[in-house]
Amino acid sequence: MKNLLLLLLLCHVSSSVKHSLRGYQMVFSGVPNIPDYVAVANVDGVPLSYYDGSMTTPEPRQDWIRKLIKEEPQLWERITQSAVDYQQFFKAQTDSFRQHLNQTGGVHIHQQIVSCDWDDETEKVDGLVRYGYNGEDFLTFDAETETWIADNPQAEIIKQEWDGNKANNEFWKNFLINEFSAWLKMFWTYGKSLLQRTALPSVSLLQKSPSSPLSCHATGFYPDRAMMFWRKDGEEIHEDVELGEILPNHDGSFQMSVDLNLSSVPPEDWRRYDCVFHLSGVKDDIVTTLDKAVIKTNMEKPSDMTVPITAAVIVLALILIAATGFVIYKKKTAQCPPSPPDSSSELSEKLNPET
Repeated sequence: MKNLLLLLLLCHVSSSVKHSLRGYQMVFSGVPNIPDYVAVANVDGVPLSYYDGSMTTPEPRQDWIRKLIKEEPQLWERITQSAVDYQQFFKAQTDSFRQHLNQTGGVHIHQQIVSCDWDDETEKVDGLVRYGYNGEDFLTFDAETETWIADNPQAEIIKQEWDGNKANNEFWKNFLINEFSAWLKMFWTYGKSLLQRTALPSVSLLQKSPSSPLSCHATGFYPDRAMMFWRKDGEEIHEDVELGEILPNHDGSFQMSVDLNLSSVPPEDWRRYDCVFHLSGVKDDIVTTLDKAVIKTNMEKPSDMTVPITAAVIVLALILIAATGFVIYKKKTAQCPPSPPDSSSELSEKLNPET
């Protein structure tokens, strides 16, 4: 099994010339104590910016984005205006969804992901627009056919309406393949020193209580092409083992864990077990032997696992989780991100200024 996983990982590495740009938008209705609108962007999984309805300008999340702002201040001003305009557009679209679905009160979450994948060897570009509503897949744009796919029976009436707007669909195709990819290439140029780096994690053995599973936790690694597993006497084991997902950290690095149920492991056998972390492109694995002396309990949380629980961080986590739920993981040139044509000519002009 280990050899198979390594083979799959190496296959992924051999084709790891693809880069991605993702824009996430979300509107919350009837959810207290969090902003009603949130937008985040990332490139290759690294956070670029954060914006919500309580802010006046998007907040850059990387030093190289701050460098871009310093060198291109007018660009950031236009991005800021676009963010404000898109917020109003997306809220109006949320109201339209609710009207189509005959919904009024209650809690509703309207999501959108705009994404672009670029292969820097072949120059091939793939784009995607997907909507989610209340945590379920809703609508997906097929750039090849320039049509919308109803991922939910309730979305069929909106699909028919949007497919009748050919200009709207032509806009999205051109935006995804040409304009959004131009943004991706620009961000990659500015941030490639960070995006091409390799960072090894801090690995810890964690256990909430003596009866809880033991978690081998790795945090701070980059890129996200990594694997973890438990071994006994040098052989990978799967019984009583639970592998967690790779999750993003607030600083652009990643974390993951693999749990081992110790209930069937006698204390005298502990030293026969070890946890292995493997990062793509790195020759040596990080091996941590099961040793009671190094286990950190619930009362001794390591500092690198503690993330400040702010409203922005909570909302960002919600977005990433919700996005994963309704998207299979899967500006115009001076905007981030623009909206498609709308019946309002004034809004269309704002979101699509002449360059």
